[in-house]
Amino acid sequence: MATLSASKSQPLYLLYEAPSGYSIFEAHGLDEIGQAAAAVQESIKDLNRFGNVVRLVTFKPFESAASALDQCNAISEGIMTSELQEFLGSCLPKVKAGKAAKFSLGVAEPKLGSQIQESLGVPCQSNEFVAEFLRGIRLHFSRFVRDLKEGDVERAQLGLSHSYSRAKVKFNVNRIDNMIIQSISLLDTLDKDINTFAMRAKEWYSWHFPELVKIISDNYIYAKLCTFIKDKSTLADESLEELTEITGDEDKAKEILAAAKSSMGQDISPIDLINIQAFGERVVRLVEFRTVLHGYLVSKMHGIAPNLATLIGEIVGARLISHAGSLSNLAKCPASTVQILGAEKALFRALKTKGNTPKYGLIFHSSFIGRASAKNKGRISRYLANKASLATRLDCYLETSTNAFGQKLKEQVEERLDFYDKGVAPRKNIDVMKLACKEALQQQSNADVEMEDAAEKEKIAQDGEAFPEDGKKKKKKKRKSDAEPMDMDEPQPAAEKKKKKKKAISEEENGHPSVAVEDEPVSKNEPKKKKKAKKSAEAAEEVSKKKKKRKNAAE
Repeated sequence: MATLSASKSQPLYLLYEAPSGYSIFEAHGLDEIGQAAAAVQESIKDLNRFGNVVRLVTFKPFESAASALDQCNAISEGIMTSELQEFLGSCLPKVKAGKAAKFSLGVAEPKLGSQIQESLGVPCQSNEFVAEFLRGIRLHFSRFVRDLKEGDVERAQLGLSHSYSRAKVKFNVNRIDNMIIQSISLLDTLDKDINTFAMRAKEWYSWHFPELVKIISDNYIYAKLCTFIKDKSTLADESLEELTEITGDEDKAKEILAAAKSSMGQDISPIDLINIQAFGERVVRLVEFRTVLHGYLVSKMHGIAPNLATLIGEIVGARLISHAGSLSNLAKCPASTVQILGAEKALFRALKTKGNTPKYGLIFHSSFIGRASAKNKGRISRYLANKASLATRLDCYLETSTNAFGQKLKEQVEERLDFYDKGVAPRKNIDVMKLACKEALQQQSNADVEMEDAAEKEKIAQDGEAFPEDGKKKKKKKRKSDAEPMDMDEPQPAAEKKKKKKKAISEEENGHPSVAVEDEPVSKNEPKKKKKAKKSAEAAEEVSKKKKKRKNAAE
């Protein structure tokens, strides 16, 4: 973008994007304050002095708050909208083709200035000198535009800033992967906390019932038993069913009863038991919340990154996204980076000591690497990282959500494992991707059909709610007609006879023979009538032939 210095011979126009609209200012008499940023800063404070230098040319307000937000988003990205192009074309002096402009335009955003210069041919500049002028315009903007009331500018600034910030928070090409990042972080924290709290509960309750630790190893079941048993001396044979429900094993329940009768633990006061019980209930709630959170994370992963979740698992995929910072950041990483993601310390230590670099990072927790033999772990981790990188890019940039590609990529990793172990040749990548594309299209068509069916059902339900009486009447009429079918042998009602008479009269008036034409059969004697009509028609034809013969003979 050309950067020009303002001079007396070349006018300088200034584009100011206010929260309420676009405005063009003209800077004249620049020699009075000098062409240095410091001199402009001093003149800004005095409105009378600054007003003699800067003059408002035109102001165009935005049509609505939504339009203001669209224009603000475009300016922040350095894009010139059609509204801004029309505004500048109508306000600025026109530049003749093949000739240089005799003025320049000062803008705050250099990218926007380059767009204006390319489309309109107007030389733009963005420097400290222009920035100080725009700062002064922003300070005294309400004084330049007389139609604005006191407080209008502040309200427009506040509303636009809120909507702009809200739009930036909502606009996320990562498909709201922040929820995945927070969920997996909380899940890891809960795992550590549950283990710590469970160990504390075991140590605390073992003072009273030490044998229970050897019988029950699961932390969740142990915490539930703490809250149920309380004082071991109160356990009796009647508690066997409840113990069986908690442990899920009748033999263990009987073992707990036997251990409680011969326990070597010390007696404990009721107040201590209350505290142990409260702490055990807290551990139980944490474990239950951890289960709910895991289900939430699984559903989120299948909604946001279905291919990655299908290929490598929900937990490992979520850890990769969290470690990279977002789904788009992970999609930008090459396969070699995905392979050692999470093993940065080992990598830099190996580079520093010139040792062996790590073969895998977070993807080590995948089941594929565990199933591979020791000599093939590095090879399968490299192959898995390659497929995980492809799956991530598909999830990030596909417009539709599908896991067809993830399933095929998973099959490819399985085939690669068989190739390493048994020597079975895997399929070609292009063939597998063709099948994946077909399945993805089939899934999309099925989803569209389901959506259409759901919309039709909803529409039918709404119509039924809107017109319940009509629906009832229609049903009654249908039932009545089904129950009483019309007998074809019965004579026609008088109304139908009248209609046929009128039809015959109208045909006679038009010059046609008055023959009642029946659209539908009304009796079983129709074949006889047809025979009579045929005979009469044949007789009429013979009569006409005889007349023609007589005429010919007479002639």
